[in-house]
Amino acid sequence: MTGVDGAFPGLGTLVNAATVVVGALLGMAVGHRLPERTRSVVTDCLGLTTLLIASLSAVSVTDAAYTSAVGTGAPVLIVLGSLLIGGIAGSLLRIEQRLEGLAGVIQIRLSRRPGLVGKEETGQSHHARERFIEGWLSATLLFCVGPLTILGSLSDGLGRGIDQLLLKSVLDGFAALAFAASFGIGVLMSAASVLVVQGLLTLAGVLLGTVLPDAHIAALTATGGLMLVGIAFRLLRIREIPVGDLLPALVIAPLLTQVVIVLR
Repeated sequence: MTGVDGAFPGLGTLVNAATVVVGALLGMAVGHRLPERTRSVVTDCLGLTTLLIASLSAVSVTDAAYTSAVGTGAPVLIVLGSLLIGGIAGSLLRIEQRLEGLAGVIQIRLSRRPGLVGKEETGQSHHARERFIEGWLSATLLFCVGPLTILGSLSDGLGRGIDQLLLKSVLDGFAALAFAASFGIGVLMSAASVLVVQGLLTLAGVLLGTVLPDAHIAALTATGGLMLVGIAFRLLRIREIPVGDLLPALVIAPLLTQVVIVLR
């Protein structure tokens, strides 16, 4: 999957940040007026599109360089082994649970931080400051802490296309609209967080692309494709698959590929 022809690394992140800005501005301007049935239809469309992108990524299991390196029967087994080992490790480490609890922990610590608000500030400005921090923090965690952030940014850096980040951009744009209607300008500032976090992940993908052979990248891409299926199932409200617990599989897949190549 090549995505947008001629796309340079980081383009997906720039688009993502731009949609957050647009969504936040719309939310601040018109408020949260979309009816529930409309939001539900939008989410279903995004879920179906995620399935399409997932299938395009998962088809890397048939990549010529991959099958040539490990044999025709091994790619599927490598992906299966990666998900099993990664999922077991992730569940034991409670990655999904830790990601979900991260926002609450940081919010509590910020609210207890001494000197965060000066004594001279009025109750109104104090509320505005808290509202800004909560909006920025909540939106930053929503946009930057998740499997699609990691999968999309790595795919962009590896030169596999920005399709996943384009999908994330649409999701984040609608989320920013809703959040900004409640929290205001803090959500707008979260676009900077998106640039920093996803930019670093994209850079990591670029560096990996210079050292990982095509077979190992194909294994990582195929494994990530199945994880995208889990995200699609969540969007479509089919099943709440703990995709966060599967994130270690992205590390396991290239390692298992190398093991098979060595033993072959």
